[in-house]
Amino acid sequence: MIGFIDDHRAEYGVEPICRVLPIAPSTFYEHLAIARDPDRASDRAKRDEVLRREVQRVWDQNFKVYGVRKVWHQMRREGFDVARCTVERLMRQLGIQGVVRGKSQKTTRPDKALPCPRDKVNRQFRASAPNMLWVSDFTYVSTWQGFVYVAFVIDTFANRIVGWRASRSPQTQFVLDALEQALYERRPAGDLIHHSDRGSQYVSIRYTERLAEAGIEPSVGSVGDSYDNALAETIIGLFKAEVIHRLGPWKTADAVEWETLKWVDWFNNRRLLQPIGNVPPAEAEEKFYEQCNEFVKVA
Repeated sequence: MIGFIDDHRAEYGVEPICRVLPIAPSTFYEHLAIARDPDRASDRAKRDEVLRREVQRVWDQNFKVYGVRKVWHQMRREGFDVARCTVERLMRQLGIQGVVRGKSQKTTRPDKALPCPRDKVNRQFRASAPNMLWVSDFTYVSTWQGFVYVAFVIDTFANRIVGWRASRSPQTQFVLDALEQALYERRPAGDLIHHSDRGSQYVSIRYTERLAEAGIEPSVGSVGDSYDNALAETIIGLFKAEVIHRLGPWKTADAVEWETLKWVDWFNNRRLLQPIGNVPPAEAEEKFYEQCNEFVKVA
């Protein structure tokens, strides 16, 4: 409103415009005086100006996908004593908002001729320690060069992405590559369950043999039921909303792979996740191992 008055005051005058708009001329002139001399602003206005820059910075540094709650939590983590309603008001003033997730796409293509392991998870997707339960799934991205398929392996203790792969082909090899990356990254030892849906890639002989070779127990949910692989569906939903839908349309497979690489690094090391206490996955795992070390020292 102040900007509108300033743009048109030479043509119509300040007072005539203010008679039409619900604003007093003194308010407009006060804004002009503060613009010339910021020291005249109230303490609240001065603090808002500082916080406005910080809100914008936090939002920019986090893929421009954070909503009010996550911007607020991140600012609190950085030591800013700010109310959530203040963050909401400032984001509204800045014209920024969190990304909105769209409808998920079905990618599972079951092969009923293949033998299938039973479901050992029963929709309980929160492990008590790292490397106890991994979930896997993949999605597809439309590009000018055709479809690109992106597979993820997720450790359910802190929702950390431990393996991923982008491919032009939906054959078994690309989900195997994601599994191999997870095995190399984590080097799991002991009891570990790998859960997926009944997609033909995950119940293939090659995939199940690799799980057996690594000493991992397979678990498979039902077909077309997102609840039976809900955590993987959730992570893929975030990936589609925060990367694919936000940055598309996509020209090349290389562009999808590069942006996925950047997103996975941010997701694991800096993105705040509400289910684990509004901390990044890597931080949650570090705290777990620190507590284990403290327990060993006490014992």
